[in-house]
Amino acid sequence: MKNLKGFTLIELLIVIALLGALAVGLLAALDPFEQLKKGTDTGVRNTVSEFQGAVIRYYAIKNQMPWCADATCSTWEDGLADTVTAATLNNMTNTIGNVVTSGELKTDFITLAGTTTLSKISVFGSNSLASIEVCFKPTAKSFTNDPNTQFSPATGAAGCVSTGNPATNTCLWCVK
Repeated sequence: MKNLKGFTLIELLIVIALLGALAVGLLAALDPFEQLKKGTDTGVRNTVSEFQGAVIRYYAIKNQMPWCADATCSTWEDGLADTVTAATLNNMTNTIGNVVTSGELKTDFITLAGTTTLSKISVFGSNSLASIEVCFKPTAKSFTNDPNTQFSPATGAAGCVSTGNPATNTCLWCVK
């Protein structure tokens, strides 16, 4: 009788089942949907930071916020008032145009950011205080738990307590 070297069918099935179980465990640990949310939030965060930096540079050059049509801010762009409250960036086309004209944003900023991303971004600021807070509501758990997620759109002030759950969280991630 010959001695054949190799694996039996049972041994191969056991190895395949173990590899399958390890793959399922790894997939559950990585949570691909959470990774997609984190990637989306990172893109929005970069747009928030870019716009906020551009507005600060615009103010340094012009000595007025870009939503003001004149130095005293008696006339407002985009229908905003002295205190900008929850104006979304996709509604601030004149403001973005002013910042683009000054050279602080690329001419295709709106196209590159996309209207979906711009509609997620809220701007809080005023000319009299020369301040701006650019925020978005995070969808990923890691951004919800971030210390920068502490802005309350209801009160317009820092100190919001994040729930840690993106579905019930009302706090915004902000750059000030």
